[in-house]
Amino acid sequence: MNIINKFKTIFSNKTYKQLVEEDQEMVEDPLLKAVIAGEEIDRDKVLMIPAVSSAVGLICDSFAMIPFKLYKKSTKDGRKQTSEIDDNRVNIINYDTGDTLDGFQFKKAICEDYLLGKGGYAYIKKTGNDFVGLNYVEERKVVFEKNTDAIFKNYKIIVDGKYYKPFNFIKLLRNTKNGAYGKGYTEEISKSLETAYKRILYELDLMKTGGNKKGFLKSQKHLDKEGMETLKKAWNEYFAGNSSCLILNDGMEFQEASNTSVENQLNEKNKTFDDEIKEIFHIGKTNESFIKETIMPIANAFCTALNRDFLLEKEKKSYYFAPDYTELMRGSIKERYEAYKIAIETGFKTRNEVRYLEGDDALEGLDLIDIGLGSVLLDPKTQQIYTPNTNKMVKMGEKTEENNEINTDNKQITQNEQNINQDVEGGEQSEE
Repeated sequence: MNIINKFKTIFSNKTYKQLVEEDQEMVEDPLLKAVIAGEEIDRDKVLMIPAVSSAVGLICDSFAMIPFKLYKKSTKDGRKQTSEIDDNRVNIINYDTGDTLDGFQFKKAICEDYLLGKGGYAYIKKTGNDFVGLNYVEERKVVFEKNTDAIFKNYKIIVDGKYYKPFNFIKLLRNTKNGAYGKGYTEEISKSLETAYKRILYELDLMKTGGNKKGFLKSQKHLDKEGMETLKKAWNEYFAGNSSCLILNDGMEFQEASNTSVENQLNEKNKTFDDEIKEIFHIGKTNESFIKETIMPIANAFCTALNRDFLLEKEKKSYYFAPDYTELMRGSIKERYEAYKIAIETGFKTRNEVRYLEGDDALEGLDLIDIGLGSVLLDPKTQQIYTPNTNKMVKMGEKTEENNEINTDNKQITQNEQNINQDVEGGEQSEE
């Protein structure tokens, strides 16, 4: 039984609460106070945990770095094409939101709400059918009025007492079951975060007391009220670092409070908490795995929300938002150049397209695609085969000119052989 349980067995709940209210100095340990008060972990306390604050900061900064672009799907001459669209909505998302937050700050804020709160929310500002801004709204300011139909779900969004339709907001939600709000890590792993937070308080208390051991004072004789006040004052002065020593009167001794097995297990658990947080947030591995496992799901969720509510109904069949991971996955200069070499040699990109990615100007003559002389190209629609090395195109299954010439020569040879045989037979005399 640890110190907390000992307190609870000595006093009933009611008596103990009254005792704490009458004399708060009896309970100076912040960890003990937190447990007794039964305070729940909230977002502000979660961000006081270094491992969590670091992980959330890294994820939100990485997400905020991603530029989101608008694309249009079309068909030309029977071939599908995708082109990037220069639209004001791209500027709103990435640069000027029309709100007090710029694009980077907006994406970082909405991502943090996604991770730790019930979701990220932004009000869509429109003038007619024109999108003119995105106003970030703190998730704690957003409440809902839902219907009770389990199949045909519907809800209204309430902010500062005003009602809004769901399509008035961009909603970035994690682990949602109703499309209105989700579940953040603050709620999902609340007990683990609560334990870590109380460990921070415990360590803070140790720093305040200079690392002095905790324990109990045992007195063989009864102390009057004046003696108790004098002892507590001297005790607090010592643990606050204002006194270098504490003199105990005759018949009074200090007994150290040893850690119980449960407390030792908690201490051991706290040593692995940082690793657990990295595992939860998929941090500490390679940059590629971090982007794939952590950043991409958030970016895809954000694009899905944009495609649903930041496009007009008539645009949804051909327009879509997508993230550009180029900056996050640039890697070292050696890695980039090796990737560019492969892209050029395989005909995936031209040299000028590569120069554009590196911020260089285009040069004349570098817009050609390198397909290699050894390639044989097939058009699956026309079934035509083109061989660059011989500069000839044929249709699959048809004979080439060389084959026709060979066939013609073979026919001529066969005809000559037949003529020779006929001449031989005609010159022979019958013995009869």
